[in-house]
Amino acid sequence: MYRLLIVDDEEIITEALYEVLSQSMREELDICKAFSAKEALRWLARTRVDIVLTDIRMPGMSGIELMEEIKTYWPRCRIIFLTGYSEFEYAYQAIQKANIKYLLKTEGYAKVIETVQEVMSEINYDHHINNILKQSEEQKASLMQVAQEDYFRRCLLDQTLLDDADNMQSMAKDFSRMNIALDATKPTAIVLAHLSYSSDAAYSEISETIASVKHIWNSFMSEQIHSVALVDRYGDLLWFLQTSPAAEEKFSQHMIRYVEGTLELIQQACYDSLGIVISFTMSSERCAWTHVSQQYDRLRQLQKMKVGEGIPLIQIDYHGEAATTTCQEGFRIMPKVEIMGAHLEAGRVHEFMQSFAELEDYILCKNDNVHRSVEAYYAVALLLLSYINRNQLHEQVGEVGKLMRLDEHSSIKDSFQYMRTLAERIFAHKLIDERDRASLIIDKICKYIQEHLSEDLSLVRLAELHYFNPSYLSRFFKQERGVKLSEYIEDCRLKKAKELLSNAELKVRDVALLVGYEAAHSFTRFFKKSTGMTPQEYRESIIEV
Repeated sequence: MYRLLIVDDEEIITEALYEVLSQSMREELDICKAFSAKEALRWLARTRVDIVLTDIRMPGMSGIELMEEIKTYWPRCRIIFLTGYSEFEYAYQAIQKANIKYLLKTEGYAKVIETVQEVMSEINYDHHINNILKQSEEQKASLMQVAQEDYFRRCLLDQTLLDDADNMQSMAKDFSRMNIALDATKPTAIVLAHLSYSSDAAYSEISETIASVKHIWNSFMSEQIHSVALVDRYGDLLWFLQTSPAAEEKFSQHMIRYVEGTLELIQQACYDSLGIVISFTMSSERCAWTHVSQQYDRLRQLQKMKVGEGIPLIQIDYHGEAATTTCQEGFRIMPKVEIMGAHLEAGRVHEFMQSFAELEDYILCKNDNVHRSVEAYYAVALLLLSYINRNQLHEQVGEVGKLMRLDEHSSIKDSFQYMRTLAERIFAHKLIDERDRASLIIDKICKYIQEHLSEDLSLVRLAELHYFNPSYLSRFFKQERGVKLSEYIEDCRLKKAKELLSNAELKVRDVALLVGYEAAHSFTRFFKKSTGMTPQEYRESIIEV
């Protein structure tokens, strides 16, 4: 779903355009509105905008000046100017540039709809052409990408490689030799992505999917962004990002917000073209290369805490630089248990059971150290008990009293079979619980709408509050409730308006403000369209009764 921003200092024009486009293109567009260039800039700094429909002459900042700001924030954004005959010469300088169109204000709403549809078609076509051009480039660079991935994976596993100035100089040389489009002397942003595969996906399918996701990423990221991707040891995708040397300082300051907004498009493209749900966790600021390992570990922890299988979230780490890890991983056992923990949190039953079997095989067949066997058992037992406690699953999985009592099992083999059974019960409940949690999320959103009707209930705002991709939220709400999100909001406003109109002491304008309409005439149009009566006529009908 693309996002369109309407900008005009004349409230009547803005509201009229908003209503016309909402009625005709609600399924295709998330429509926002601003009554000044200054307010438009706040939208641009807040979320991705794909199309801007703006008056060319406005007080404070003209449409031409706004155009330059738009290109700084979102280089791919298309602009449609509304002009009068007398302004044509003024607009001529703008329409000579790429991705710019203009409309005469006298051409009517049908022409506006037609032009917006043309722009959307152009965007879709550009995405298609970009994908074709990128394919040949990626094929040539495939071997170099493998080497780059191995290099960065080694850096994450061994932080000492980045701990001093000499190593950083060596890193800069490595970047140059391996054609890595990043600067070892400048900080980097980090994005971690979790892909939800089907439980029976083959290794070859997973590899093809990862390659396709990388391709989609490259096709959407601006030329002002340089990035390197790798698959981490948990099977998730990780990107390091920097602004290109040619990027302006303003874009560099805006980079994190730009990446966040573009991730929405990548999520949607992955779902539409691959059928893959992808969730992102990213740093809120860039960090020095000496801290990338700690920041990466922090993103993994945040991902495990909040990412639910099948729900495409975009999470931002706003808690600053990660603290240095003080604990040391044990040889073989603790890294394996860590991996199992990640699979358990993400609901990857096949991967968890495979890792469990490998650990069990090591303990039962290849290990003769009783202390190592006890360590392995309690490491896995604590992992399962912690998950059961945090998710309150005691009734669902049955008796767990023996988890922390190894001596109550007749043998090590029996103790591992006991833990395997508990794990199977956890995953069985998790499959049922995913759908229930989705319904609870929608209930929470509905409650928020009902309690905040006078506030901003735009799709962007609701998505921000509940950690959703806006496009996914729109589709997910319709799937759960059977009505569009916008229709549900209108129904709530209408119900509340009827309730408030029964209070004769409230003016119609006051009622309009309380249900989210700043303009009384817009509220009147909405109410009459829904009930066949104006608010005043409805109030009089109640009094007569």
